[in-house]
Amino acid sequence: MVKIVLICILLLFFSHLGFAQAVDSEKVIDSLYEEFLTVQSKKLKEIEILTRQDSLKKLELVSKIESLPSTSNSKKKELLKQLEQLKNIEAERISRKLQKIDSLRHFVKGYAVVPFLDDTLFYIYNKLGSLSAKDRAEAITNRIRRIVDNYYFNTDSLKIVPTETTVDIVLGESITMSISENDALWQSTSKQSLATQYKSIIGRAVISYRQAISWKTIAKEIGLAILVLIGLGAFIYFKGKLFHFTKFKIEAQKDRHLYGIKIRNYELFSVDSQLNFLLWINKGVKWFVTIMAVYFTLPILFSIFPWTEGFANTLISYILNPVKNILSNLWNYLPNLFTIIVIVFIFRYIIKGVQYLKSEIEKGSLQIPGFYPDWANPTFQIMKILLYAFMFIVVFPYLPGSDSPVFQGVSVFLGVLFTFGSSGSLSNVVAGLVLTYMRAFKIGDRVKIGDITGDIIEKSLLVTRIRTIKNEIISVPNSNVMSSHTINYSSDSLEKGLIMHTTITIGYDAPWKNIHQALIDAASRTEYLLQEPKPFVLQISLDDFYVSYQINAYTREPNKQAIIYSQLHQNIQDCCNEVGIEILSPHYRAARDGNMTTIPSNYLGKDYKAGSFNIKIEKDEK
Repeated sequence: MVKIVLICILLLFFSHLGFAQAVDSEKVIDSLYEEFLTVQSKKLKEIEILTRQDSLKKLELVSKIESLPSTSNSKKKELLKQLEQLKNIEAERISRKLQKIDSLRHFVKGYAVVPFLDDTLFYIYNKLGSLSAKDRAEAITNRIRRIVDNYYFNTDSLKIVPTETTVDIVLGESITMSISENDALWQSTSKQSLATQYKSIIGRAVISYRQAISWKTIAKEIGLAILVLIGLGAFIYFKGKLFHFTKFKIEAQKDRHLYGIKIRNYELFSVDSQLNFLLWINKGVKWFVTIMAVYFTLPILFSIFPWTEGFANTLISYILNPVKNILSNLWNYLPNLFTIIVIVFIFRYIIKGVQYLKSEIEKGSLQIPGFYPDWANPTFQIMKILLYAFMFIVVFPYLPGSDSPVFQGVSVFLGVLFTFGSSGSLSNVVAGLVLTYMRAFKIGDRVKIGDITGDIIEKSLLVTRIRTIKNEIISVPNSNVMSSHTINYSSDSLEKGLIMHTTITIGYDAPWKNIHQALIDAASRTEYLLQEPKPFVLQISLDDFYVSYQINAYTREPNKQAIIYSQLHQNIQDCCNEVGIEILSPHYRAARDGNMTTIPSNYLGKDYKAGSFNIKIEKDEK
């Protein structure tokens, strides 16, 4: 958990660092942009200063020409030549200024003149005198708004008055706006043409606004809004009637066409559940239609009044813009989608081909030297996982948002969580694969793993499940199976047989041949023990007080060891008792105290008597 927290902190740190770098880069770009604008504006200002100086020279030359007498032709020609030179210089400067303005078009922000109802009339891009472009736009906006208060205003009230450096649009004695040569160059036209265009725009805007706020217009708009509300109310009323009718029809189908939904023997939906689900859908559709009706009515209401017309466009854009984006993205994503479909189709049939080979190997129709049939299914599962993983790697670049930093960051974070959270599980998976190809056991084998003895009932990549002889289900992690020894009682039992064995200890006074025969007879009487190969006895030790005899017998039923051992022990007792062999373990004293033998009475003869002490007395002749 501590590791995961540290990794999260590191990710946040690096993401913050990247954000800080992005912010720094934006600051650098902004500073370069401001420097560029400053240089270009400075050059424009220098050109304007030179233009003013030349304008003064032109006025001076014109006055000199007018003051000359008619007889001074040579002097007049010289002055006219100077005047022509100044005009050429001015034309060259205007061309240079236009180039500078063209270089600024993509960078300079225009300030809108919006006097009425968020309706933009035009934009101001350059300063004039001491006023910046923003101040000019605000001043022009306020002057146009004051025109509305002039009751006698009409479109002819605005006049165009040329001056030395500007062309002014004048209302009475007040200047509404002044248009400089730079304003004309920004619009790629002349000062007079731009003034005429702006005069027409301002006049129409004032007249339109007056009409929009007139009482007659407002009364019509209110009446229209009332009609829209009445239409909305009527729609909602009849919509309620319609959905009430559909609800009644759905309820009427309960005993007619609604039978529930069943998948084989499992009832997925009862009749009541199906009815409730359909009613819920009916109710959901009703509310959806109501909300949509209200939502689309609001833009209509807002568009009726000029003051709220902007809200109408905003509300409509809330739905139209996402829909446009979704449809556009879907259309642009179609090539990638077709690519993914083709890749999935190819891999699907590759997996089907591998599955066919797996089934052929399992049936024995296809034999591969050194490859066992029980390896077919686990090998197929491994190959399927690898093929799916490879398919995902191929498809990943075509997924929407796969190149997004957020998507990549989430992928890395999930990978880290999976790595730290599945370290133990991965060791079990690896151990499960090793056990599969070791063929240590298979389903149904009787095994002993550590201290656990039972039958294998399940093998998976993570655990091995064992059913003990007491019907206890024990799940052993595969890593534990790998780290402990495993005894398989079933692997060779069908071919060679499993040797069952048990040991008894008998004193030296009993003949060993009789004991051997008794043990072999006991094994022969035991169910599930084979007569061929024959049982045999091993004398495994000669101890201080007794001899250890081990009976060994073959069986092909390793899963019934408990029953076999129980019956074998019973038969050993019977066979030993039948031939008069006492089973005293671990040892007994040779001196009897006169008590009865330990053999049950029904195995003893009628003339049996308990032994007594034998005492021998020897006289000393001396």
